[in-house]
Amino acid sequence: MSRAKCVVTGHDFQGRARIVSAGPVPGDESFVHIPGFSAAVFWQTPAQPQVGQVSPNPLAELTSVTPEVGGTTALFVTFPPEAATPPSIEQQEAAAAEMAERLPGLAERFGDDDEPGFHRTDSIDYGVLIEGELTLHLDDGETCVLKPGDVVVQMGTRHAWRNTGSTPARMMFVMVGATRC
Repeated sequence: MSRAKCVVTGHDFQGRARIVSAGPVPGDESFVHIPGFSAAVFWQTPAQPQVGQVSPNPLAELTSVTPEVGGTTALFVTFPPEAATPPSIEQQEAAAAEMAERLPGLAERFGDDDEPGFHRTDSIDYGVLIEGELTLHLDDGETCVLKPGDVVVQMGTRHAWRNTGSTPARMMFVMVGATRC
C-alpha cells in the first residue's frame, strides 16, 4: 500500500490559487507495536474555520485527534487483518502507550478491556472504505460488513472495527465535533 500525499491549496498575496504544501501524509507509517495498523491525521480545523490565509500545517500543535464542537479532523486509518494469536499483556501495554502518543484524545477512549477496540467519541464521523473489507460492530452485537466505496455515518455510537479478511483495509474519516444530548 503506497503512502498517501496531502496537497493543500491556498492563495498568494494577489489572491490567486496556489499549492501551499504537498507531501506525504504524516503519521501514515505502521505503528511499531500494532504491525500493519496506522492512523494518520492529515487535517484539522477549529470550530470557526476560515479560508484565505491557510496554515500549511495546522497539525503542528495537535493536542487531540477528537475535534472541538464544530471543528473537524480528517484522517486515514489502516486496519491489518486480525492476528490469529492474541497479543500478550506486554504487547497490549506497549500498543496502548504508542496509541496514546500518536493519537492523543482518541486513544483514551479505547479503555474497555472486556471488548477491545470499542470506543465512542462526541462527534459525527463520516467514513469511506477505500480498500479491503471491514466489519462494523455496535455495542449491542449488531454488525455490518463494508466493502470498498461503502460509507458509514457514525452518530456518536459506541463501536469497533474488525478486519477478518486477509488483506489490510483502509478507511478515510472526517470527524465533526458535536455536543452529546
